[in-house]
Amino acid sequence: MTTATHTHAPGRSARIMASYAALPTWVKLWMNVVLGPVNLATLAFLDEPGGALIAALAIGGMALTVAIVVASGGFTKLAAAGLILPWTPQVLMLVFASPGGSALYQTFLTVLLVINLVSLAFDVNDVRQWFRARA
Repeated sequence: MTTATHTHAPGRSARIMASYAALPTWVKLWMNVVLGPVNLATLAFLDEPGGALIAALAIGGMALTVAIVVASGGFTKLAAAGLILPWTPQVLMLVFASPGGSALYQTFLTVLLVINLVSLAFDVNDVRQWFRARA
């Protein structure tokens, strides 16, 4: 009796974890120490003016990104599109129609704006590179 050896492609979870591990250290730090925590912190300001919308856009961007990562089986440059869609209106709102609120909230919104603007600069470029690679 002979046994056949089968080579299986790694599962989706393994591909996602491998693609995460392959990210540069600074990207992982940015995502886990700065970007994620600051956007999750929007949930602490739900009772402030515009707080629910700002949190929905922040968390929505993160959720869309996770969905793209899962659907594509890894962290690709396309994942950045998940942040562009909801964070662009969020940033425009913070620049042109700041909702007011407490001094702490205003300080937090300034931090959120700066961090998400930096992220969007990278994200727009990543999506541009993703489309360019397919042209």
